[in-house]
Amino acid sequence: MAKKSSVEKNNRRQRMVKNAAAKRARLKAIIADKTKPMEERFAATMKLAEMPRNSSATRIKNRCEISGRPHSVYRKTKMSRIAIRDFGSRGLIPGLVKSSW
Repeated sequence: MAKKSSVEKNNRRQRMVKNAAAKRARLKAIIADKTKPMEERFAATMKLAEMPRNSSATRIKNRCEISGRPHSVYRKTKMSRIAIRDFGSRGLIPGLVKSSW
């Protein structure tokens, strides 16, 4: 089980990204628009830089929904390899069979 503080920190980041997504998209559109004057684009760049780092989507870590584990998380199931193996051993994932050779 992951530390609760790490899981909560990631949840806080997700909320920040959701709240700031529109503003970030607006600023990025201004920065990418080559028809705008350079001063306006630079001002938008500075405003984007002043925003909290945790409001960027790249700061979100994929974590296991079951255990909170940050490594080896499958995107499709949002579960770590350990949780998948555990659920598969108990027969809770249809079609998953533990292999042996």
